[in-house]
Amino acid sequence: MNATKYMRLLALLALTLAGACLAAQAAAPDKPDNSGAAQAAVSGKEDTMSSLTATQAVATLAGGCFWCVEADLEKLPGVTAVVSGYTGGTEQNPTYEQVSSGATGHYEAVQVFFDPSRTSYRQVLDVFLRHIDPTDAGGQFADRGRQYRTAIFVHDDAQKRTAKEALADLTASGRFKNPVVTPILPFTFFTNAESYHQDYWRTHTLQYKTYRSFSGRDQFLAKIWGKDEAAPTASPADAGSAAPTATPPTAGPETSGTTPAQTPPAWQTFTRPPDSVLRTTLSPIAFEVTRQNGTERPFDNPYADNKAPGLYVDVVSGEPLFSSRDKFDSGTGWPSFTRPIRPDAVVERVDKSLFSTRTEVRSRVADSHLGHVFPDGPKPTGLRYCMNSAALRFVPAKDLEAAGYGAYVKDIQ
Repeated sequence: MNATKYMRLLALLALTLAGACLAAQAAAPDKPDNSGAAQAAVSGKEDTMSSLTATQAVATLAGGCFWCVEADLEKLPGVTAVVSGYTGGTEQNPTYEQVSSGATGHYEAVQVFFDPSRTSYRQVLDVFLRHIDPTDAGGQFADRGRQYRTAIFVHDDAQKRTAKEALADLTASGRFKNPVVTPILPFTFFTNAESYHQDYWRTHTLQYKTYRSFSGRDQFLAKIWGKDEAAPTASPADAGSAAPTATPPTAGPETSGTTPAQTPPAWQTFTRPPDSVLRTTLSPIAFEVTRQNGTERPFDNPYADNKAPGLYVDVVSGEPLFSSRDKFDSGTGWPSFTRPIRPDAVVERVDKSLFSTRTEVRSRVADSHLGHVFPDGPKPTGLRYCMNSAALRFVPAKDLEAAGYGAYVKDIQ
């Protein structure tokens, strides 16, 4: 057995043993539960949902990333709970991986439980509409796809009338040059998202702030509404009286409308070609890894020892995945990182191949197989994202602006 084959065998053995460690820790209370069984463990919120009475009402709203919508609406006085989940499709008990793939008809959404004596349904809607782009029919900000579209799901005719009035008033305000396209849809059923998505803005503050900063949401809100108006403005109504309706302020002639939209990066609107096309455009090893879940040789790949500052993107779509700032030498012969560039840049799935249970890592837009993640990395995350160089393309720090990745410069430094 030559040295290369011997090293590959050792690396494969280490990979399998690490996977076994991951399986042994799967029951740890601080590990995310992607299985959907965590529906029953939505911390601190099930009592609110199960005890909905005449003193509480519910609004079901989709505004893109539910982490952001939940965080914005929980600050509204009179709101007792905001629960992240999925609605709008027909598939029962969908998982985050299924919904985020865009393969279901479900939207990422929230249910807002509120006291109508303190906050009206109209008030909830107005605050919601101030925290989304209601003119975008293809998603919200950096998140593209049907699962990230906006919608108001109404529970009865009264909510439907109020929603129509809120959208009509928003259109009449002149805030937007493009038409308001947020639809009003009948509510059917709602599935709670996995427990680790609930209150994500509180439990994963750094990751949430990083994601939100790069998503473009707050920049858009500040441009349209002004920095002071991007936050919830509702105040509690007097006890026993209905909350006042908050109508969007009318724009003056100098401030109405939006500035011309910039062309989004190509990866945000990327649609993966069929494998018959990718087979001709990718190298043989890149196709084997990304489309056939293959594994390249350890130590014999371009990025395992790369120490240059820069950004690692998907070789198929160009979507940003990892920063050199989070790269470390794991000794495995594959490029390794402590975390992705943002929390939702990758999708994690259970992988039971190779006689063990591991966690596979795939890109979100192109659905490329990237590698696996193991719980044996260094601080601060304790994770090792073990990737295949063949699934990545490296963009040096000096080329980020020219290549369209200027927003990620500060993630490299």
